[in-house]
Order: sequence, then C-alpha cells, then structure tokens
Amino acid sequence: MIDIGINLASERYEHDLDAVIQRAREAQIIQLIATGSCRQSNISSLKIAEQYPSYIQCTLGIHPHHAQLATEDDFTYIKESIQHTNVVAIGETGLDFFRNLACPKAQEASFEKHLELAVQSGKPLFLHQRASHSRFLPILKEYRDQLSQVVVHCFTDNRKALYDYLDLDLHIGITGWICDERRGQHLWDLICDIPKSRLMIETDGPYLIPRTIQPKPKSNRNEPAYLIHVANKVAELLQVPTSEIIELTAKNAIIFFNLVINESK
Repeated sequence: MIDIGINLASERYEHDLDAVIQRAREAQIIQLIATGSCRQSNISSLKIAEQYPSYIQCTLGIHPHHAQLATEDDFTYIKESIQHTNVVAIGETGLDFFRNLACPKAQEASFEKHLELAVQSGKPLFLHQRASHSRFLPILKEYRDQLSQVVVHCFTDNRKALYDYLDLDLHIGITGWICDERRGQHLWDLICDIPKSRLMIETDGPYLIPRTIQPKPKSNRNEPAYLIHVANKVAELLQVPTSEIIELTAKNAIIFFNLVINESK
C-alpha cells in the first residue's frame, strides 16, 4: 500500500515517529507521502523525507486554514524547494469554507499562487476542498489545461462534486471517512463511480482514524499502519478482494507521483 497523505510533521508523532514508520513497514506500506501544510510543516516534512529518502516523499504547500498567515517568504521557500528529489507534489492547498479559519479571499489568493507554481514547475497538485466547491471548481478550471496530475485528497463531498472532478480528469483520495457510518455513508455509493485508475487511498493521519478498527486505539491517533482498514472498506463496497484495491491504488500512486519504489529499504 501507499499512503498518499500523512501529516508526519504533526506534533502527535514527535515522541515516536520512528516507531510509527516501523509499524507502517510491518503493515506493508511501501511508501509514505508526508503532507506539507504550513511553513514549519513544510520544513519538517522535507527533513523527514530526507531522513528516509527511499521510503518517504513529501508535498509542500499552505493549507487553506493557514492562508491568511502565509507570507511571500513561505511561497518563496516552496518555489525554491519543489525541485528537491523528495518533493513529489505541491500542496496541501485549496479552499475550506467549512471552518473559515482564514478569510475566503486569502484562501483564494493562496490557492491561485499554488496553481501558478504547479503550472511553472509541472509538479502534481495535492488539493483540499471542503464546503467550497462552488468557488474551488471555477478557480481550478481556469488552470486545469496547464496542469499535470491533480488529486482532490480526502474526498468527502457529493456526487455532483465528484463528477465535476472526474470531468477534469482528477484523481480522488479516499480516507477513513469512508469507514465512518455516521457521516461517510454517502461515500458508499459514490465509491463505485470512481474509475479504478483514478482512485488512491490515504490515512490523513493523525486525523480520521477508521471507526472500523477494533479495539479502538486509546490514543485515537491515526497512523499509516491503519491504512489497511480503508483498503478493506473500499474492497467491501466494490465487492472485490482487498488485494486488488491495494494493487491498483499503489499503481495509481506510483504513476501519479512518479515514485521509484525500493521495497527492500
């Protein structure tokens, strides 16, 4: 399996990161993509990737929650660092009007800066969209023809949004949200509409721990080793063996991020 979205720079992994990575290896995770979401997490994610160059890659970006605090220096750092061999995508970026921790105008301005960087660099995009589809889509459409690969990570939206993204030839990232019978049931039907060539899986840890884990970890912290629960649920819904989901989502991630896998490391 490949976990395409894991916030390894989170303080919740600080005390036992090596153990988290070891458990990921034992769970047959062959590659981790560490998500950058602010200046500090970008620096930390790249540092972690450099420590595990054959096993961890990273993205660099400013999460919409941090858009209002982002400086030109932050974007300069991203621009200067994205050609590093361990940086495989730009992001996490996009729009989040669910919490509006940054004002919409600041989010949109930040989103467009990332899109411009992606056009200039040719790097794939790792996108976040929540409660903002009506603005997210037209902004993305303006740039889509100039972009390479794009994934909407942690997809939780409705059928219309899904089809809008598929019409733009986007990939879709599925998390443990699909394992949550309280708020993820709408995804159970939608998963069948995602072409297998566009599907990838992720934990988005330390968040979104799958509710299908029994017994539930006392820490309530998600980590890459739990990605199998996402694969199991997707396989159950598609009525195929879990091994098929593991194989196809890993293949999609390798192509999407242009990964070189060394399973002996």
